[in-house]
Amino acid sequence: MPALPASPSLDPRLRAQAATPTPDQASTAPWGVLSGSWQSPTVLGDIGGLRPALAKYGITLQLSEEVETFGNLTGGVRQGFEVNGVTTAQVQLDTKPLFGLEGGIFNVSGFHIWGGDLSESNLLNLQTVSGLEANASIRLWELWYQQNFGARFDVKIGEQSLDNEFMMSQNAGYFLNSVMGWPMLPSANLPAGGPAYPLSGLGVRARAHPSDAVTIMAGVFNGSPIPLNSPNTPLSNPNGVSFPLNTGVFAIAELQYTFPAATPSGKAAADGPLPGTYKIGAWYDSEDFDSQQYDTVGVPLASPESNGMPAQRQGNYAIYAVADQMIWRASDPNRNVSAFIRPMFTTLQDRNLISFSVNGGLTLHDPLPGRENDVFGLGFGVAQVSNGAANNDRALQVFEPTVYTPVRGTETFLEATYQAQILPSLQIQPDVQYIINPGGGLANPDEPYQKIKNEFVVGLRTNITF
Repeated sequence: MPALPASPSLDPRLRAQAATPTPDQASTAPWGVLSGSWQSPTVLGDIGGLRPALAKYGITLQLSEEVETFGNLTGGVRQGFEVNGVTTAQVQLDTKPLFGLEGGIFNVSGFHIWGGDLSESNLLNLQTVSGLEANASIRLWELWYQQNFGARFDVKIGEQSLDNEFMMSQNAGYFLNSVMGWPMLPSANLPAGGPAYPLSGLGVRARAHPSDAVTIMAGVFNGSPIPLNSPNTPLSNPNGVSFPLNTGVFAIAELQYTFPAATPSGKAAADGPLPGTYKIGAWYDSEDFDSQQYDTVGVPLASPESNGMPAQRQGNYAIYAVADQMIWRASDPNRNVSAFIRPMFTTLQDRNLISFSVNGGLTLHDPLPGRENDVFGLGFGVAQVSNGAANNDRALQVFEPTVYTPVRGTETFLEATYQAQILPSLQIQPDVQYIINPGGGLANPDEPYQKIKNEFVVGLRTNITF
Protein backbone atom coordinates (compact mmCIF):
# COMPACT_ATOMS: atom_id res chain seq x y z
CA MET A 1 0.00 0.00 0.00
CA PRO A 2 1.32 3.48 -0.71
CA ALA A 3 2.99 5.34 2.13
CA LEU A 4 3.77 8.99 2.54
CA PRO A 5 6.76 9.88 0.37
CA ALA A 6 8.43 11.72 3.24
CA SER A 7 7.72 9.11 5.88
CA PRO A 8 10.26 6.40 6.71
CA SER A 9 7.65 4.75 8.96
CA LEU A 10 3.91 5.19 8.94
CA ASP A 11 0.87 4.19 10.93
CA PRO A 12 -0.47 0.88 9.51
CA ARG A 13 -3.87 2.52 9.21
CA LEU A 14 -2.39 5.27 7.00
CA ARG A 15 -0.57 2.85 4.69
CA ALA A 16 -3.92 2.27 3.03
CA GLN A 17 -4.42 5.95 2.39
CA ALA A 18 -3.50 8.09 -0.59
CA ALA A 19 -0.15 9.85 -0.48
CA THR A 20 0.12 13.47 0.60
CA PRO A 21 0.15 15.69 -2.50
CA THR A 22 3.26 17.52 -3.58
CA PRO A 23 3.04 21.33 -3.65
CA ASP A 24 2.58 21.18 -7.45
CA GLN A 25 -0.26 18.70 -7.16
CA ALA A 26 -1.91 20.61 -4.35
CA SER A 27 -1.79 23.90 -6.22
CA THR A 28 -3.91 22.45 -9.03
CA ALA A 29 -6.68 21.61 -6.52
CA PRO A 30 -6.84 24.34 -3.86
CA TRP A 31 -9.76 22.77 -2.03
CA GLY A 32 -9.61 19.23 -3.29
CA VAL A 33 -12.87 17.34 -3.40
CA LEU A 34 -14.70 20.19 -1.73
CA SER A 35 -14.05 22.35 -4.79
CA GLY A 36 -15.00 19.59 -7.23
CA SER A 37 -11.48 18.32 -8.01
CA TRP A 38 -12.16 14.62 -7.52
CA GLN A 39 -8.61 13.61 -8.40
CA SER A 40 -6.98 15.34 -5.43
CA PRO A 41 -5.17 12.91 -3.10
CA THR A 42 -6.63 14.82 -0.14
CA VAL A 43 -10.10 16.19 0.52
CA LEU A 44 -8.82 19.63 1.52
CA GLY A 45 -6.22 19.97 -1.22
CA ASP A 46 -3.55 22.47 -0.15
CA ILE A 47 -5.80 23.86 2.63
CA GLY A 48 -5.94 27.31 1.14
CA GLY A 49 -2.19 27.42 0.49
CA LEU A 50 -1.15 26.10 3.90
CA ARG A 51 0.41 22.86 2.62
CA PRO A 52 2.72 24.46 0.01
CA ALA A 53 3.64 27.20 2.48
CA LEU A 54 4.67 24.57 5.04
CA ALA A 55 6.46 22.52 2.36
CA LYS A 56 8.88 25.44 1.76
CA TYR A 57 10.13 24.81 5.29
CA GLY A 58 10.18 21.00 4.93
CA ILE A 59 6.96 20.47 6.90
CA THR A 60 4.46 17.82 5.83
CA LEU A 61 0.99 17.61 7.37
CA GLN A 62 -1.18 14.47 7.26
CA LEU A 63 -4.72 14.22 8.62
CA SER A 64 -7.00 11.22 8.19
CA GLU A 65 -10.19 9.71 9.53
CA GLU A 66 -11.04 6.02 9.63
CA VAL A 67 -14.58 4.98 10.50
CA GLU A 68 -15.79 1.41 10.68
CA THR A 69 -18.83 -0.63 11.65
CA PHE A 70 -18.46 -4.26 12.70
CA GLY A 71 -21.14 -6.66 13.88
CA ASN A 72 -21.48 -10.37 14.64
CA LEU A 73 -24.50 -11.97 13.01
CA THR A 74 -24.02 -15.30 14.80
CA GLY A 75 -22.11 -16.61 17.80
CA GLY A 76 -20.33 -14.62 20.48
CA VAL A 77 -21.71 -13.68 23.88
CA ARG A 78 -24.40 -11.61 22.15
CA GLN A 79 -25.14 -10.33 18.66
CA GLY A 80 -24.93 -6.70 17.65
CA PHE A 81 -22.95 -3.93 15.94
CA GLU A 82 -20.44 -1.35 17.11
CA VAL A 83 -19.22 1.83 15.40
CA ASN A 84 -15.72 3.09 16.08
CA GLY A 85 -12.96 5.08 14.47
CA VAL A 86 -9.61 6.83 14.68
CA THR A 87 -8.66 10.37 13.73
CA THR A 88 -4.93 10.56 13.05
CA ALA A 89 -2.78 13.68 12.78
CA GLN A 90 0.89 13.53 11.79
CA VAL A 91 3.46 16.27 11.23
CA GLN A 92 6.94 15.63 9.80
CA LEU A 93 9.79 18.08 9.44
CA ASP A 94 12.67 17.67 7.00
CA THR A 95 15.52 19.47 8.75
CA LYS A 96 17.37 20.55 5.60
CA PRO A 97 15.10 23.39 4.36
CA LEU A 98 14.72 24.95 7.80
CA PHE A 99 18.05 24.19 9.52
CA GLY A 100 20.36 23.13 6.68
CA LEU A 101 20.84 19.71 8.31
CA GLU A 102 20.95 17.02 5.63
CA GLY A 103 19.10 13.75 6.30
CA GLY A 104 17.18 14.69 9.44
CA ILE A 105 13.47 14.00 9.96
CA PHE A 106 11.41 14.96 13.01
CA ASN A 107 8.03 13.28 13.46
CA VAL A 108 5.10 13.74 15.83
CA SER A 109 1.70 12.05 15.57
CA GLY A 110 -1.39 11.53 17.67
CA PHE A 111 -4.81 9.90 17.75
CA HIS A 112 -8.37 10.56 18.72
CA ILE A 113 -9.75 7.05 19.26
CA TRP A 114 -13.51 6.88 19.67
CA GLY A 115 -16.47 4.50 19.62
CA GLY A 116 -17.20 0.95 20.77
CA ASP A 117 -15.21 -2.27 20.82
CA LEU A 118 -17.05 -5.27 19.34
CA SER A 119 -14.36 -7.80 20.26
CA GLU A 120 -14.48 -6.83 23.92
CA SER A 121 -18.24 -6.41 24.23
CA ASN A 122 -19.59 -9.21 22.04
CA LEU A 123 -16.90 -11.64 20.93
CA LEU A 124 -14.27 -12.19 23.69
CA ASN A 125 -11.91 -13.42 20.99
CA LEU A 126 -8.12 -13.33 21.09
CA GLN A 127 -7.48 -12.11 17.54
CA THR A 128 -9.64 -9.00 17.61
CA VAL A 129 -11.55 -8.21 14.43
CA SER A 130 -10.14 -4.72 13.87
CA GLY A 131 -6.75 -3.11 14.26
CA LEU A 132 -8.49 0.13 15.25
CA GLU A 133 -10.21 -1.23 18.37
CA ALA A 134 -8.79 0.43 21.48
CA ASN A 135 -9.89 2.39 24.54
CA ALA A 136 -11.43 5.73 23.61
CA SER A 137 -8.85 8.48 24.18
CA ILE A 138 -6.92 11.41 22.80
CA ARG A 139 -3.26 10.46 22.88
CA LEU A 140 0.24 11.09 21.63
CA TRP A 141 1.42 8.22 19.47
CA GLU A 142 4.94 8.78 18.11
CA LEU A 143 7.55 11.44 18.84
CA TRP A 144 10.94 10.77 17.28
CA TYR A 145 13.92 12.13 15.36
CA GLN A 146 15.64 10.18 12.58
CA GLN A 147 19.06 10.97 11.15
CA ASN A 148 20.18 9.48 7.85
CA PHE A 149 23.91 8.94 7.36
CA GLY A 150 24.06 8.62 3.60
CA ALA A 151 21.82 6.14 1.79
CA ARG A 152 22.91 3.05 3.75
CA PHE A 153 22.43 3.81 7.44
CA ASP A 154 20.03 5.70 9.68
CA VAL A 155 19.22 5.99 13.38
CA LYS A 156 15.89 6.87 14.98
CA ILE A 157 15.52 7.96 18.61
CA GLY A 158 12.38 8.74 20.60
CA GLU A 159 8.88 7.37 21.13
CA GLN A 160 8.27 4.77 18.41
CA SER A 161 5.57 2.28 17.47
CA LEU A 162 7.29 -0.92 16.40
CA ASP A 163 4.42 -2.14 14.24
CA ASN A 164 5.50 0.45 11.66
CA GLU A 165 8.83 -1.25 10.96
CA PHE A 166 9.31 -4.60 12.72
CA MET A 167 7.43 -7.87 12.05
CA MET A 168 5.64 -6.22 9.11
CA SER A 169 4.13 -8.08 6.17
CA GLN A 170 3.29 -5.85 3.21
CA ASN A 171 0.41 -8.08 2.10
CA ALA A 172 -0.99 -8.72 5.58
CA GLY A 173 -1.46 -4.95 5.90
CA TYR A 174 -4.44 -5.04 3.53
CA PHE A 175 -6.53 -6.99 6.05
CA LEU A 176 -8.53 -5.54 8.96
CA ASN A 177 -8.10 -8.15 11.71
CA SER A 178 -5.73 -6.70 14.31
CA VAL A 179 -3.16 -9.52 14.18
CA MET A 180 -2.59 -8.89 10.48
CA GLY A 181 -0.72 -5.82 11.74
CA TRP A 182 0.90 -6.49 15.14
CA PRO A 183 0.94 -10.31 15.60
CA MET A 184 -1.04 -12.20 18.22
CA LEU A 185 1.88 -13.49 20.27
CA PRO A 186 3.34 -10.11 21.34
CA SER A 187 -0.17 -8.64 21.61
CA ALA A 188 -1.06 -11.23 24.26
CA ASN A 189 2.29 -11.70 25.99
CA LEU A 190 3.99 -8.29 26.23
CA PRO A 191 2.96 -5.68 28.83
CA ALA A 192 -0.21 -3.93 27.57
CA GLY A 193 0.38 -5.55 24.18
CA GLY A 194 3.85 -4.08 23.67
CA PRO A 195 5.08 -0.92 21.91
CA ALA A 196 2.44 -0.97 19.15
CA TYR A 197 -0.83 0.82 18.43
CA PRO A 198 -2.24 2.51 20.43
CA LEU A 199 0.99 2.61 22.48
CA SER A 200 4.63 3.17 21.58
CA GLY A 201 8.02 2.66 23.22
CA LEU A 202 10.86 5.00 24.09
CA GLY A 203 14.16 3.89 22.58
CA VAL A 204 16.66 3.81 19.73
CA ARG A 205 16.44 1.98 16.41
CA ALA A 206 19.31 1.56 13.92
CA ARG A 207 18.88 0.42 10.31
CA ALA A 208 21.54 -0.54 7.78
CA HIS A 209 21.37 -1.46 4.09
CA PRO A 210 24.57 -3.42 3.30
CA SER A 211 23.21 -3.96 -0.20
CA ASP A 212 20.10 -3.19 -2.24
CA ALA A 213 18.69 -6.60 -1.25
CA VAL A 214 19.62 -6.77 2.44
CA THR A 215 18.36 -4.68 5.36
CA ILE A 216 19.31 -5.12 9.02
CA MET A 217 17.33 -3.44 11.81
CA ALA A 218 17.84 -3.50 15.56
CA GLY A 219 16.41 -1.52 18.44
CA VAL A 220 16.44 -1.14 22.21
CA PHE A 221 13.37 0.25 23.98
CA ASN A 222 11.85 0.48 27.43
CA GLY A 223 10.64 -2.93 28.58
CA SER A 224 7.04 -1.79 28.98
CA PRO A 225 5.01 1.05 27.41
CA ILE A 226 3.06 1.40 30.67
CA PRO A 227 4.40 2.36 34.13
CA LEU A 228 5.78 -0.32 36.47
CA ASN A 229 3.27 -2.14 38.73
CA SER A 230 0.27 -0.62 36.97
CA PRO A 231 -2.69 -2.63 35.59
CA ASN A 232 -1.66 -4.47 32.42
CA THR A 233 -3.72 -2.39 30.01
CA PRO A 234 -3.20 0.66 27.72
CA LEU A 235 -5.41 2.59 30.17
CA SER A 236 -2.33 2.70 32.44
CA ASN A 237 -0.83 5.12 29.90
CA PRO A 238 -4.09 6.85 28.91
CA ASN A 239 -2.69 9.75 26.85
CA GLY A 240 0.64 8.28 25.69
CA VAL A 241 2.81 10.65 27.72
CA SER A 242 3.95 8.48 30.63
CA PHE A 243 7.39 7.61 29.12
CA PRO A 244 8.26 4.94 31.76
CA LEU A 245 12.04 4.47 32.15
CA ASN A 246 12.26 1.87 34.95
CA THR A 247 10.64 -1.03 33.12
CA GLY A 248 13.59 -3.09 31.93
CA VAL A 249 14.71 -3.42 28.32
CA PHE A 250 12.95 -4.60 25.18
CA ALA A 251 15.44 -5.54 22.44
CA ILE A 252 14.59 -6.59 18.90
CA ALA A 253 16.54 -7.40 15.73
CA GLU A 254 15.43 -8.29 12.21
CA LEU A 255 17.18 -9.37 9.01
CA GLN A 256 15.39 -8.70 5.69
CA TYR A 257 16.14 -10.01 2.21
CA THR A 258 14.38 -8.74 -0.92
CA PHE A 259 14.65 -10.41 -4.32
CA PRO A 260 14.97 -8.92 -6.79
CA ALA A 261 15.93 -5.54 -5.40
CA ALA A 262 13.09 -2.98 -5.66
CA THR A 263 12.92 -0.72 -8.70
CA PRO A 264 13.26 3.06 -8.13
CA SER A 265 9.48 3.42 -8.59
CA GLY A 266 8.78 0.73 -6.01
CA LYS A 267 6.62 -1.16 -8.53
CA ALA A 268 7.23 -4.66 -9.81
CA ALA A 269 8.97 -4.96 -13.17
CA ALA A 270 6.89 -6.24 -16.07
CA ASP A 271 9.21 -9.21 -16.55
CA GLY A 272 11.96 -10.99 -14.70
CA PRO A 273 11.75 -12.92 -11.42
CA LEU A 274 8.65 -12.62 -9.28
CA PRO A 275 9.58 -10.36 -6.33
CA GLY A 276 9.58 -11.48 -2.72
CA THR A 277 10.68 -10.25 0.70
CA TYR A 278 11.81 -12.56 3.51
CA LYS A 279 12.47 -11.64 7.12
CA ILE A 280 13.65 -13.37 10.27
CA GLY A 281 13.81 -11.77 13.68
CA ALA A 282 13.69 -12.15 17.43
CA TRP A 283 12.82 -10.05 20.46
CA TYR A 284 13.66 -10.23 24.17
CA ASP A 285 12.05 -8.39 27.10
CA SER A 286 13.85 -8.29 30.48
CA GLU A 287 10.65 -7.37 32.39
CA ASP A 288 9.03 -9.65 35.00
CA PHE A 289 6.06 -11.67 33.73
CA ASP A 290 3.23 -13.32 35.65
CA SER A 291 3.23 -17.09 35.93
CA GLN A 292 0.23 -18.69 34.26
CA GLN A 293 -0.02 -21.43 36.94
CA TYR A 294 1.54 -20.63 40.32
CA ASP A 295 1.44 -17.94 42.99
CA THR A 296 4.36 -16.40 44.84
CA VAL A 297 4.65 -19.33 47.30
CA GLY A 298 4.35 -22.06 44.67
CA VAL A 299 0.67 -22.88 45.18
CA PRO A 300 -1.44 -23.34 42.02
CA LEU A 301 -3.34 -20.14 41.28
CA ALA A 302 -6.50 -22.22 40.86
CA SER A 303 -6.25 -23.56 44.42
CA PRO A 304 -8.48 -22.04 47.14
CA GLU A 305 -5.27 -21.79 49.23
CA SER A 306 -3.57 -19.53 46.70
CA ASN A 307 -2.79 -15.96 47.71
CA GLY A 308 -3.90 -14.86 44.24
CA MET A 309 -0.56 -13.20 43.46
CA PRO A 310 1.10 -14.77 40.40
CA ALA A 311 4.75 -15.74 40.74
CA GLN A 312 7.13 -13.61 38.72
CA ARG A 313 9.24 -15.01 35.89
CA GLN A 314 12.02 -12.80 34.59
CA GLY A 315 12.46 -12.33 30.87
CA ASN A 316 10.55 -13.30 27.78
CA TYR A 317 11.35 -13.85 24.11
CA ALA A 318 10.01 -14.95 20.74
CA ILE A 319 11.36 -15.83 17.30
CA TYR A 320 9.51 -14.96 14.11
CA ALA A 321 9.67 -15.06 10.32
CA VAL A 322 7.83 -13.20 7.56
CA ALA A 323 7.53 -14.13 3.89
CA ASP A 324 5.85 -12.03 1.18
CA GLN A 325 6.08 -13.59 -2.27
CA MET A 326 4.41 -12.74 -5.57
CA ILE A 327 3.26 -16.05 -7.07
CA TRP A 328 1.55 -14.90 -10.30
CA ARG A 329 1.72 -11.87 -12.56
CA ALA A 330 -0.33 -10.99 -15.64
CA SER A 331 1.04 -9.25 -18.71
CA ASP A 332 -0.02 -6.07 -16.92
CA PRO A 333 2.30 -6.15 -13.85
CA ASN A 334 -0.27 -4.24 -11.77
CA ARG A 335 -2.42 -7.40 -11.81
CA ASN A 336 -0.77 -10.02 -9.65
CA VAL A 337 -1.30 -12.48 -6.82
CA SER A 338 0.94 -12.53 -3.74
CA ALA A 339 1.12 -14.92 -0.81
CA PHE A 340 2.30 -14.18 2.71
CA ILE A 341 2.88 -16.09 5.95
CA ARG A 342 4.16 -14.96 9.36
CA PRO A 343 4.79 -17.52 12.14
CA MET A 344 6.02 -16.67 15.65
CA PHE A 345 6.74 -18.88 18.66
CA THR A 346 8.22 -19.00 22.16
CA THR A 347 9.24 -21.96 24.31
CA LEU A 348 8.43 -20.12 27.57
CA GLN A 349 5.06 -21.75 28.21
CA ASP A 350 4.93 -20.91 31.93
CA ARG A 351 4.63 -17.10 31.61
CA ASN A 352 2.79 -16.60 28.33
CA LEU A 353 -0.84 -16.86 27.32
CA ILE A 354 0.09 -17.60 23.68
CA SER A 355 2.93 -19.95 22.72
CA PHE A 356 2.51 -19.89 18.93
CA SER A 357 0.74 -17.75 16.36
CA VAL A 358 0.69 -17.66 12.59
CA ASN A 359 -1.18 -15.70 9.96
CA GLY A 360 -1.12 -15.85 6.19
CA GLY A 361 -3.11 -15.47 3.03
CA LEU A 362 -3.36 -14.34 -0.58
CA THR A 363 -3.88 -10.89 -2.12
CA LEU A 364 -5.05 -10.15 -5.67
CA HIS A 365 -4.15 -6.70 -6.98
CA ASP A 366 -6.21 -5.12 -9.78
CA PRO A 367 -8.93 -7.77 -9.34
CA LEU A 368 -11.49 -6.28 -11.77
CA PRO A 369 -11.18 -4.44 -15.10
CA GLY A 370 -10.60 -0.75 -14.50
CA ARG A 371 -9.91 -1.28 -10.76
CA GLU A 372 -6.10 -1.24 -10.74
CA ASN A 373 -5.89 0.30 -7.26
CA ASP A 374 -8.23 -2.24 -5.63
CA VAL A 375 -7.10 -5.30 -3.67
CA PHE A 376 -8.98 -8.49 -2.82
CA GLY A 377 -7.64 -10.69 -0.04
CA LEU A 378 -8.23 -14.05 1.65
CA GLY A 379 -6.44 -14.59 4.95
CA PHE A 380 -6.31 -16.60 8.15
CA GLY A 381 -4.84 -16.48 11.63
CA VAL A 382 -4.18 -19.12 14.29
CA ALA A 383 -3.32 -18.56 17.96
CA GLN A 384 -2.31 -21.43 20.26
CA VAL A 385 -2.94 -21.04 24.02
CA SER A 386 0.17 -22.05 25.99
CA ASN A 387 0.52 -25.20 28.07
CA GLY A 388 0.81 -23.04 31.18
CA ALA A 389 -2.56 -21.39 30.62
CA ALA A 390 -4.17 -24.71 29.60
CA ASN A 391 -2.79 -26.41 32.73
CA ASN A 392 -4.34 -23.66 34.85
CA ASP A 393 -7.69 -24.46 33.21
CA ARG A 394 -7.22 -28.13 34.15
CA ALA A 395 -6.40 -27.14 37.71
CA LEU A 396 -9.59 -25.07 37.89
CA GLN A 397 -11.55 -28.15 36.86
CA VAL A 398 -10.08 -29.98 39.86
CA PHE A 399 -10.35 -27.22 42.46
CA GLU A 400 -13.66 -25.75 41.27
CA PRO A 401 -15.56 -28.72 39.77
CA THR A 402 -18.92 -26.93 39.94
CA VAL A 403 -17.69 -24.17 37.62
CA TYR A 404 -17.62 -24.96 33.90
CA THR A 405 -14.02 -24.36 32.77
CA PRO A 406 -13.07 -25.63 29.31
CA VAL A 407 -9.39 -26.26 28.64
CA ARG A 408 -8.41 -23.64 26.09
CA GLY A 409 -6.62 -24.63 22.90
CA THR A 410 -6.52 -22.97 19.48
CA GLU A 411 -8.45 -20.03 18.05
CA THR A 412 -8.63 -19.63 14.26
CA PHE A 413 -10.10 -16.88 12.09
CA LEU A 414 -10.74 -16.68 8.35
CA GLU A 415 -11.05 -13.31 6.61
CA ALA A 416 -12.15 -12.09 3.18
CA THR A 417 -11.72 -8.42 2.36
CA TYR A 418 -11.97 -6.01 -0.59
CA GLN A 419 -10.19 -2.65 -0.51
CA ALA A 420 -11.80 -0.33 -3.07
CA GLN A 421 -10.22 3.01 -4.05
CA ILE A 422 -13.28 5.19 -4.72
CA LEU A 423 -11.32 8.45 -4.97
CA PRO A 424 -7.63 9.19 -4.41
CA SER A 425 -8.71 10.53 -1.01
CA LEU A 426 -11.33 7.89 -0.22
CA GLN A 427 -11.31 4.12 0.29
CA ILE A 428 -14.04 1.79 1.42
CA GLN A 429 -13.40 -1.74 2.55
CA PRO A 430 -16.09 -4.37 3.16
CA ASP A 431 -14.84 -7.25 5.29
CA VAL A 432 -16.07 -10.67 6.44
CA GLN A 433 -14.53 -12.78 9.23
CA TYR A 434 -15.35 -16.16 10.73
CA ILE A 435 -13.88 -16.94 14.16
CA ILE A 436 -13.56 -20.60 15.17
CA ASN A 437 -13.32 -21.52 18.88
CA PRO A 438 -13.30 -17.91 20.20
CA GLY A 439 -10.81 -17.27 22.97
CA GLY A 440 -9.34 -20.71 22.34
CA GLY A 441 -12.50 -22.23 23.83
CA LEU A 442 -13.80 -19.85 26.49
CA ALA A 443 -16.91 -20.57 28.51
CA ASN A 444 -19.82 -18.33 27.57
CA PRO A 445 -20.57 -16.23 30.69
CA ASP A 446 -24.23 -15.94 29.62
CA GLU A 447 -24.79 -19.60 28.67
CA PRO A 448 -24.19 -22.21 31.43
CA TYR A 449 -21.96 -25.13 30.44
CA GLN A 450 -21.38 -23.91 26.89
CA LYS A 451 -18.39 -22.53 25.08
CA ILE A 452 -18.72 -19.31 23.09
CA LYS A 453 -20.04 -20.36 19.71
CA ASN A 454 -18.23 -19.65 16.46
CA GLU A 455 -18.70 -16.08 15.27
CA PHE A 456 -19.64 -14.71 11.85
CA VAL A 457 -18.63 -11.04 11.64
CA VAL A 458 -19.26 -8.49 8.89
CA GLY A 459 -17.79 -5.02 8.70
CA LEU A 460 -17.14 -1.93 6.61
CA ARG A 461 -14.27 0.53 6.97
CA THR A 462 -14.00 3.95 5.34
CA ASN A 463 -10.64 5.74 5.02
CA ILE A 464 -10.57 9.47 4.25
CA THR A 465 -7.40 11.51 3.79
CA PHE A 466 -7.83 15.22 4.47
